Amino acid sequence: MKEIVSTANAPAAIGPYSQGVKNGAFLFVSGQLPVDPVSGEIAAGDIAAQTDQSLKNLQAIVNESGGELKDVVKTTVFLAQISDFAAMNEVYKRYFSSGCPARSAFQVAALPKAALVEIEAIAILP
Repeated sequence: MKEIVSTANAPAAIGPYSQGVKNGAFLFVSGQLPVDPVSGEIAAGDIAAQTDQSLKNLQAIVNESGGELKDVVKTTVFLAQISDFAAMNEVYKRYFSSGCPARSAFQVAALPKAALVEIEAIAILP
């Protein structure tokens, strides 16, 4: 049975989608931009700061669903510039240090709000 996941600890959706959708043990987390959930603004700074905020947002949604980042089995990272891949990776590995999920990463033409990164995830909850 489908359950919509929502938390004030991550930014509200900026369109007709949910922060996350849970079905059984599966959790699908929508792409998380580096938006501060309090201010509603893109995190100031470079790719490292924006990756950190995107992952904090993703983590908040997973936590709201009763899971932890260790439950994430797949992520997709969208980058405005593939040249930011190494710097994104430095932050990413602080959140996923062992038992890392499968991952894809792509450069895209543009991201909403002129963000540098967006990260989506699939988790299998306990």
